[in-house]
Amino acid sequence: MLPALDNLIHALAKLPGFGRRSSERAALALVRRPEALLDTLMQALQEAREQICTCSKCGGFTAHEEDPCLLCTRADRDDRQLCIVEDPADIYTLEASGAFRGRYHALMGKLSPGKQTGISELRIAELPHRIQSDGIQEVLLALSTDLEGDATANYIAEKLKSTNVRLTRLAFGLPCGSGVAYADPLTLRRAITGRQSVTDTELMAP
Repeated sequence: MLPALDNLIHALAKLPGFGRRSSERAALALVRRPEALLDTLMQALQEAREQICTCSKCGGFTAHEEDPCLLCTRADRDDRQLCIVEDPADIYTLEASGAFRGRYHALMGKLSPGKQTGISELRIAELPHRIQSDGIQEVLLALSTDLEGDATANYIAEKLKSTNVRLTRLAFGLPCGSGVAYADPLTLRRAITGRQSVTDTELMAP
């Protein structure tokens, strides 16, 4: 195989969701139609490299000329609430739900000995100062429900104990459209522990 094509395949394989076979198909499609696909992709990548950065306050994606980002500066956001996420992409997911109207703080990962991600690699040290300076009253932990996410959440809870801030976490339960038969034991255990009264849920809503 041509070295340049092999390098392209290896680069694509590093993207989430791309295996060796899907990377090969994508690479061959790009070089097969360079004017329609490859040139367009190269231009988009160059623009992203030059224009996109992470917000100096929340860690989310923004443009260089909009730092801090709009979610950090808009007056219609609730300054009393701070949602902590693992990755900047999680901010987009939460925003799409329309359920949270506060501010965000991306950790840039989670504690993971396997990936050699420790405390110093995460944006945790600045949290106590931000909570006090911004007048945060509630911190919502929107982290993974795996062991690494739990370890990260526990460490943050210990770190913020002296701030006396209200600490909450996303509710656990069955995914929408799923059923008990398809849920793993941990999800079921958390769903049962965090069960709600029928009058407190949206089950009866039209």
